Amino acid sequence: MEQIRYLVFVERPDRETIKYNMREGKGMFQKVWDKLESKGPMPGYKPAVSKESFTFLIMFFLFFGLVGSKMGIVNMVNTMMNTAHLLLMDTVFYIMAIAVLAGAISALFTEFGVVALINKILSPLMKPLYNLPGASVLGVLTTYLSDNPAILTLADDDGFRCFFKKYQLPALTNLGTAFGMGMIITAYMIGLKAPSGESMIAPALIGNLGAVIGSIVSVRIMLFFTKKEYGTTEFCEVKGNSQVDLQKYRKIHEGSWGGRFMAAMLDGGKAGVEMGMAIIPGVLIICSLVLLLTNGPAADGLYTGGAYEGVAFLPWIGDQISVVLKPLFGFTSPEAIAVPITALGAAGAAIGLIPPMLESGAATGNEIAVFTAMCMCWSGYLSTHVAMMDSLKCSKMTGKAILSHTFGGLFAGISAHWIYTLLIL
Repeated sequence: MEQIRYLVFVERPDRETIKYNMREGKGMFQKVWDKLESKGPMPGYKPAVSKESFTFLIMFFLFFGLVGSKMGIVNMVNTMMNTAHLLLMDTVFYIMAIAVLAGAISALFTEFGVVALINKILSPLMKPLYNLPGASVLGVLTTYLSDNPAILTLADDDGFRCFFKKYQLPALTNLGTAFGMGMIITAYMIGLKAPSGESMIAPALIGNLGAVIGSIVSVRIMLFFTKKEYGTTEFCEVKGNSQVDLQKYRKIHEGSWGGRFMAAMLDGGKAGVEMGMAIIPGVLIICSLVLLLTNGPAADGLYTGGAYEGVAFLPWIGDQISVVLKPLFGFTSPEAIAVPITALGAAGAAIGLIPPMLESGAATGNEIAVFTAMCMCWSGYLSTHVAMMDSLKCSKMTGKAILSHTFGGLFAGISAHWIYTLLIL
């Protein structure tokens, strides 16, 4: 039975492999095959054609049929292609350039101990704010300088993991996501130019503070759920895979000071390129669809197939709930709702929506503060939480993690709005 259990749950053979081994006379697969046949497809498989095939087709043609009926099918297709092309040229490459520079700076900070110094300074704050060990601040810094999943590498290292109790480990998903792409988002926001000439430095920094508040809310709610599941006394299991204490030592490049400087800077820039490439699908696909639902026709009121045209559906929703959006987030235009909605799936795509809003006057300093907070805190959590919780072996808590982070992002935006109102206006 142990051999059967290993073959099914570790190696996960497909049905053809099992059939082959049965034909070869390996009879121990017979019980396994019978069990699989009685339970249906193996995990990760569905019947080739099922109800969802028809459901998806209906939804697909319904969506694009409704949009196409207003814009015209040819205009809709041309608008999507033109929008995707301009997003690639004007937005993605700009974000990639920022990611390369931010990656180089963050790598230098790591190489020469600046991150470790900040870690030492901030560690005492983690227990009272988050009810997490001081070591968790390393996860904050790592994800702020890179992206959400970077915290998983730390969580897999015994030198980091040994500080955590079982109920605290799942909350790392919420903590890491709340700061994911923080440096890139902040640098991007600071670089934006408003027609009025308003500097975006203060709004971006206020947004960072809002993201911190949102992260505390998210982690605290998540810990409320995990305490019930795991208790509060048992520490995480370690596997002995750590070679150094990450709280006392840092990994560096080999060579002289100058050689390490160049190696760290180039490696960080390379990581920025990889991150920039990774956001291309999200920006082009999600942004094109969101802009299609956000913008209206061309200036003359006609659809021409040009870039950035749409059916103005999201602003219509924003108008219906403006009585809620105005006091909570201070949005001056219903179009602004598109940014936090997009941030649910991809932060890179969300920030790509902002420049046209600034140019049209739909976004001001207040919106930039709120956008920074919510893009940082949510940071595409709906697309990353499931995989991150699975990597931490906490899949059963995924729903609770998503619920907790939903409230965290909302509190981040609300906090940023009211802090901006009190400090700036």
